[in-house]
Amino acid sequence: MINIDLHCHSTVSDGSLTPTQLIARAILRKVNVLALTDHDSVSGLNEARLAANCANIIFINGVEISVSWRNQTLHIVGLGINPEYSMLVEGLASIRYGRIARAQEIAMQLEKIGIHDSLKGAYTHTGEGRLIGRTHFARFLTEHGYAKDVKSVFKKYLVEGKPGYAPHQWTSLRNAVDWICNSGGRAVIAHPARYRLDKNVLDELLLEFSALGGAAIEVITASHTQKQSLLFSRYAQKFNLLASRGSDFHGPGESYFDLGQMPDLPTGCRPVWHDWNNLF
Repeated sequence: MINIDLHCHSTVSDGSLTPTQLIARAILRKVNVLALTDHDSVSGLNEARLAANCANIIFINGVEISVSWRNQTLHIVGLGINPEYSMLVEGLASIRYGRIARAQEIAMQLEKIGIHDSLKGAYTHTGEGRLIGRTHFARFLTEHGYAKDVKSVFKKYLVEGKPGYAPHQWTSLRNAVDWICNSGGRAVIAHPARYRLDKNVLDELLLEFSALGGAAIEVITASHTQKQSLLFSRYAQKFNLLASRGSDFHGPGESYFDLGQMPDLPTGCRPVWHDWNNLF
């Protein structure tokens, strides 16, 4: 069996391992095909690819793009992208700039409840690219005893209705799909169960996504229960979407799935890698 993991993060975004360390862990986890999908950045791909080539791991260029759709934040994974495609590079740069403003707002909201110096503290957890996100604040909050671990932070802080929440306007769904597809990649809706959309709205999202050129949906991912994975496998079939599989690994002790440690796709799914025959 080929062990395929098409969603993970490094220190370039909000993972705790460098791209090279991530590949070392993939070797331990016996991963055969890996996509690095850092948030809104492709700067870790070259390092990861070099390490993967040395380890005989098939490496897929990836990214995870932050999107606003009907006042809902979505994440769109791009697989097989060209990281040098100019529109993608420019678009990701604009999103990263917006992350700075959101981080400042998060820090202001935490300040209101007596949590001081969170922005400075969050930045101490960022990697070499200084790309900042909620996970960096979560690590700061855990470090200072506001939650027992990073997973628990998101039950008390940083999400809608909780202290530290900061709404933000990301790029459009159309932009994200266009950047991915025009760079030669395949667009995938990441962890769809996390968005808490009712059936009608979810149907509308998948119809629009497909019409824009979106190709796939994550069926197996860390935030899905077995029941949810089966549900989204049926959605994939209903909307003629390919099915993807990814751990959404961020680091040891922080993630529900380790690299490659996931169930197989449910029967009846057509994998997003179904036509990658030249890779295997």
